[in-house]
Amino acid sequence: MKKVSTVAAKQSRNISQQKLTVGFDLGDRNSWYCVLDEAGQIQLEQRVRTSAKALQEVFGAMPCSRIALEIGTHSPWISRLLSALGHEVIVANARKVRLIGESCKKDDRLDAQTLARLARIDPQLLYPVKHRSAQAQADLMMIRARAALVRGRTALVNAARGLAKSYGERLRGCNVRNMDPEKAEGLSPELQRALEPLLATIEELSERICEYNDRIAALAEASYPQVALLKQIKGVGTLIALTFLLTLEDPHRFGKSRDVGGYLGLQPGRRQSGQRDPQLHISKAGDPYLRTLLVQGAQHILGPFGIDCDLRRWGLKLAERGGRNGKKRAIVATARKLAVLLHHLWVSGEVYEPLHNSSRVTVAVAA
Repeated sequence: MKKVSTVAAKQSRNISQQKLTVGFDLGDRNSWYCVLDEAGQIQLEQRVRTSAKALQEVFGAMPCSRIALEIGTHSPWISRLLSALGHEVIVANARKVRLIGESCKKDDRLDAQTLARLARIDPQLLYPVKHRSAQAQADLMMIRARAALVRGRTALVNAARGLAKSYGERLRGCNVRNMDPEKAEGLSPELQRALEPLLATIEELSERICEYNDRIAALAEASYPQVALLKQIKGVGTLIALTFLLTLEDPHRFGKSRDVGGYLGLQPGRRQSGQRDPQLHISKAGDPYLRTLLVQGAQHILGPFGIDCDLRRWGLKLAERGGRNGKKRAIVATARKLAVLLHHLWVSGEVYEPLHNSSRVTVAVAA
């Protein structure tokens, strides 16, 4: 593979100093790239090792070019590396590019060609995605690692309960957070022997999750003072606030706060044609983990422990008139409004007033 990279570097040096466009299809071990000249003619097609050394060798010798690559596991660090080499980098949302996602002839070389041709015509055809910085990605990894442990613990808890039920017994007086080997004491001896190691693992995972909670709280306090702004909303804790900040990273990338709802996939899709404009489900674009956290926050706001506020009143009214699925729709709509409100507080730095709209109505009536 080193030989391929060397040949590619030599060929790159022979390309004239014109504006080049490169399509880069990323693979786990090897990747394909296609170089087009200003006339759209293929100047070079080559495979390269997906490693920092190989990429620096190839693209460091290439004149500053427009490079389009698909979003994926390797795209964050590769896009940063290419940008540092002076290239214009476009990260394409391949799920929205039909020429790639629905192609009948799909291989890495052809995908690289397609990326290059679309980037040359109009980069907006690739639905560009903005990657977060290395620091934000590193901080967000701690939250994602915690989420992985939570998913694992939930799966083990469900397995333990299912095994007990299949034997005609139940694990009583326990939930996800307090399940430990002592909860097996009331079970039959054979079921105890089977479940005690499983319950011990669940207890250990809970301890690791608590450690992550402490680390996340310390990180927020030390490096992200904006978390305190967002936590003014009851139902938004450190985890939701910090995940929101790290996922969006730059609040000024959105022209209006309400654009955040669509970015996070909480906006209903639209397929308008002529007189038809049907109501569709939410798009579920954007980050699924943050979307899940916002929905959980909305559930708390609308739930029995939510405090009285404009957002709660609005959501409950929507649930009342929403019909059979009114509650579910209200939760999603409240999550969307919550995202908009969080962004507004982040940009403005305002003090949150839970009953701001209601107080304005009261003043107007009194006047």
